[in-house]
Amino acid sequence: MSRWKILLNKSIWKHVGIIVGAAIVLLISIFLSLQFYTLHGKSDPLPDLTGLTEAQLQHLIKSKKLRYTIIDSVHIDHAPRGVVFEQVPRAGEHVKKNRNVFLTINAWTEEKVAVPNLTDYSLRNAKVILESFGLKVGELIYIPSEYTNLVLGQHLDGRPVAPGFLVTKGTSIDLLIGRGLSNETTAVPDLIGLKLEAAQRVARSVYLNIGAVIYADTIATRTDSLNAFVWRQSPASRKGYMLQLGASIDVWLSTDESLLIQKQETQEEDDYRDEFF
Repeated sequence: MSRWKILLNKSIWKHVGIIVGAAIVLLISIFLSLQFYTLHGKSDPLPDLTGLTEAQLQHLIKSKKLRYTIIDSVHIDHAPRGVVFEQVPRAGEHVKKNRNVFLTINAWTEEKVAVPNLTDYSLRNAKVILESFGLKVGELIYIPSEYTNLVLGQHLDGRPVAPGFLVTKGTSIDLLIGRGLSNETTAVPDLIGLKLEAAQRVARSVYLNIGAVIYADTIATRTDSLNAFVWRQSPASRKGYMLQLGASIDVWLSTDESLLIQKQETQEEDDYRDEFF
């Protein structure tokens, strides 16, 4: 049979048509299957999971047919323990079902830091070092020494604390400070109107401590205590009145601003009496 007769044979073209048709059907099937498998064009906005605990978000994740993985934890002081701090993808982004959401949570446990070695540092340097470690300066305990304002020891809850000891971030470390061989004194600062933390900073800036802290009966919540200010102090800030280094000042705190006005009027009367009598 000649080559032209073979090409014109109907049975050959029939088989070719079957093969081409089968190929087209196969490609269409694969395309439709991929669309179904990948849910092409079907996605939903991701809910906001920040601020939720793992127990709270599980039902929400399940209802959206998503998955999640906790990849990291951080220590955020102002956020509740165990809540989601960050999510990837972000809230509002459109994702398909069965998508894995990666979560960063605020750690359940408080952050721990090692107590630095402060001995033989000046008081000024010791304060800087403590702040860099996320710690606070506690009580300043002045003791006789030939060195002035040199850190001679460090205490925690009334006992010596060794460098490297792990404590909660924000812990106050008491410092034993040399005051020299003389009875050095400092003027009493005016703390009236200051909040407790600010009053502590002012007192320590002149090498004094805050002693007793007495809150008014009207202060019932943590927010009240944070907003409270000093309306009375003992000893009072008077011209010429001096205290030895390391001495304490007792303070009374309230949120009643009328106490400040009364205190100011009383102070003006005392100043007038001291000046003319």
